[in-house]
Amino acid sequence: MLLRDPLRRFDPQALLCTDLAQEPLQVIRWFVQRWQVEVTFREVRDHLGVETQRQWSDRAIARTTPCLIGLFSVVTLLATRLSPHARLQVSDTAWYRKKYPTFSDTLAAVRRQIWSEQGLLTSRLSAETAKLPPALREGIAYALCHAA
Repeated sequence: MLLRDPLRRFDPQALLCTDLAQEPLQVIRWFVQRWQVEVTFREVRDHLGVETQRQWSDRAIARTTPCLIGLFSVVTLLATRLSPHARLQVSDTAWYRKKYPTFSDTLAAVRRQIWSEQGLLTSRLSAETAKLPPALREGIAYALCHAA
């Protein structure tokens, strides 16, 4: 099946399906559903280094990849223990709007929870002696959680 944008903003896209009996609309639905999975895999590559490992031997790569997938699983499991508000926060940019949180959002939320439990996001002194206004402190924490 070939999809074409009537306004010609996008190049034609070929969607292939091994089940020739499927309706074109169903194939398009499957393609759209798959997009969320693709974004997650891309972020696993970007944030955990899957497929970009710099080991010298195949054996080292064979040991590292399962560890990275395990780390992905641990982050996912930790995220399920977060409050619904923390878990559902989605970071937007001016050029990309997301409807659902991706792995990078999840990783940032888990980092933030771990850092706050260790006391890294709050001053140990009283609130009156805090040197940074709360809004600035929150903005810095947000940036660090996404950049780390």
